[in-house]
Amino acid sequence: MQIGYITLGLVRVEMKKRVKKIRGTRTCGGGSHKKRRGKGSKGGSGNAGAYAHHFVRSLKQGMKKGKQGSGSARHSNSKTYDAIMNVGELAEKLEELIKTGKAEERGDAVFLDATQLGIRKILGRGELRGKPKLIVRVNEISGIAKEKIEEAGGRIEMIEMPIEE
Repeated sequence: MQIGYITLGLVRVEMKKRVKKIRGTRTCGGGSHKKRRGKGSKGGSGNAGAYAHHFVRSLKQGMKKGKQGSGSARHSNSKTYDAIMNVGELAEKLEELIKTGKAEERGDAVFLDATQLGIRKILGRGELRGKPKLIVRVNEISGIAKEKIEEAGGRIEMIEMPIEE
């Protein structure tokens, strides 16, 4: 507690700090009782305005925009979709894969080892019209994707995945 002193002639007089003077009053120096009412006077409740009017506060607290991490523990074992590709996507990237050496031409067909590209499963969305025949080596393939590749004159070589324990 800090107390100020004023000297008046020979007598020292103690002065209370403003806060101490205000305590015990109804609104503690806030004016009308209507002024400091709800969350509107605080700029919103919770993390409202974290990337707008309270941006500096959120930076100091280390908040990051968007979602981080894997979420709750129940979602940690969910499927990963990065190892899945559609037939149409493969057909679009075929020329690029041949140029980079990740796919090779074998006569009138193109051989593609999907496991080397990190593709675990091929799905059936998209078309193979006007593209060369595909010979695909893959771990898993959907029924529709298998039909589309075989209709276009290609074939599928299945690879057994090792069982992880």
